[in-house]
Amino acid sequence: MNTFGERLRQLRMSKKMSIGDLVHELNRIYNTSISKSMISRYENGTADPKLENIRILADYFKVSSDYLTGIHEDNITIAAHHDGEEWTEEELEEIERFKAFIRSKRKR
Repeated sequence: MNTFGERLRQLRMSKKMSIGDLVHELNRIYNTSISKSMISRYENGTADPKLENIRILADYFKVSSDYLTGIHEDNITIAAHHDGEEWTEEELEEIERFKAFIRSKRKR
């Protein structure tokens, strides 16, 4: 089972994008050199992405890398509020990193 490829294809299709459209956007926004064949190989399960490309794709689609790689089944977005104060994207990412840290301590 190729969870990464399946989820990548699903996310891309949910935005009604071709592989070419996605590559164009990724390279423009993140100043990368991702190719159409690379995305195709990821989606077909014939190549595994580098960590940096996982990060780029997760950021672009606004999902966690854990979701994209199949570590977690659900893509849960934190809706954190405190006394009417909303959290920034950076703060939410920090919360996610802290949650991962706490989970890692359970496995010891």
